[in-house]
Order: sequence, then structure tokens, then C-alpha cells
Amino acid sequence: MQLEITTKGAVVVIGIRGDMTAVTGGAIEDAYRGMTRDGARKILFFFAKDCYINSGGIAILIGIASASRKNGQSIRAAGLSDHFQKIFNMMGLTKYVAIFSTEEEALKDF
Repeated sequence: MQLEITTKGAVVVIGIRGDMTAVTGGAIEDAYRGMTRDGARKILFFFAKDCYINSGGIAILIGIASASRKNGQSIRAAGLSDHFQKIFNMMGLTKYVAIFSTEEEALKDF
């Protein structure tokens, strides 16, 4: 898995490419903790087309979504395939993380 972290205005964008699993997800948790320490309030997870997320990766995202609510942060996700959009919905993540087709749509929603 590869992460690319950029800032677009007040939004921190975490670009995710590759497989997000319990093993590789630690990098996302570390990035999230660092952003939180730096005062990030708006975070966008942008998933590349080739991104695969297994149950361990979903669990990490649930943990981040839970922590973000406690920290007063807003999280959005974009770029998910139709399959993973359905998974996010079934797992209840869409109650905490709004999903958008494109990065531009998600950025406008903040």
C-alpha cells in the first residue's frame, strides 16, 4: 500500500493506493494520528481505482471514524468502487464518513 498525503486548502487528503489490510493499515493510523496532532479538522480519504480493502482495513477505518467524532473532525471518502461503496454502507461507515464519486465533489462538501 502507498499513501500520498497532500493539503488542499483546509483539507488533508490521504491518497491510498494498493491493498488496505490490518498489516498495511498501520501506516494510515499513524498518518491520522499525526494529522490530528497537527490540528487537522477536515480529512479526505481518496482511494485509487486499484485499491482493495479487506475486513482488517475496514476495521481500521471504523476506528478512525470513531476517533474523528471524538476529535471533532469531519471525514469524507472518494474514489471507492461501487463494490466498496456497498461494503461501507453495509458496515455502517456511511453514517460517519460521507462517500463521493470524485475528489472534487468531496472537497466541495466540506
